[in-house]
Amino acid sequence: MEIKEQDKQTNAVRDEMYEETLARLKKIGAEPAVVGEVARLVSVGPLEKLLNLARANSLWPMGFGLACCAIEGLMAANMARFDLARFGYEVMRASPRQADVMLVCGTVTKKAAPFVVRLYEQMAEPKYVIAMGSCAISGGPFVDSYHVVPGVDRLIPVDVYLPGCPPRPDAVIHAFMKLKEKIINPEVVNG
Repeated sequence: MEIKEQDKQTNAVRDEMYEETLARLKKIGAEPAVVGEVARLVSVGPLEKLLNLARANSLWPMGFGLACCAIEGLMAANMARFDLARFGYEVMRASPRQADVMLVCGTVTKKAAPFVVRLYEQMAEPKYVIAMGSCAISGGPFVDSYHVVPGVDRLIPVDVYLPGCPPRPDAVIHAFMKLKEKIINPEVVNG
């Protein structure tokens, strides 16, 4: 009796995957014969979910420390008390070509803005950005200066905002968890 219930559940999941695959193929404008054949052979929906799960659990951050947030947040988050290594994010990549998460830590000046954009553009897709500290988010106390960019989101798209001056190390871990949640559930909008 348990086997029949498991078969029903498996068939329900298979039917859901089949319907999702049909909808995706019709959305991109595939021919009806192709839609039927592809839907019979391949389930596109779960592959995307599996890739998102793999991406979320293998984030390679690039610490881009511009000011005091780098010392307070990134270095303290990697120390034994908070231990960012528990989640697999401990190795900060030195090259943007090896990273998929950019942590912008600190004040972005107009002189440094081209470098921030260049590093972001050198990262491979999919790429994510965490704006760390009030200076990276909005310019902080220096926002009225002529040389400060009032928020890194004016230059590059930001996925997670991490407030604080400087943010606590446990807040850095929380930001990584929010990014992980956003990658696993891309349709969920974090408020």
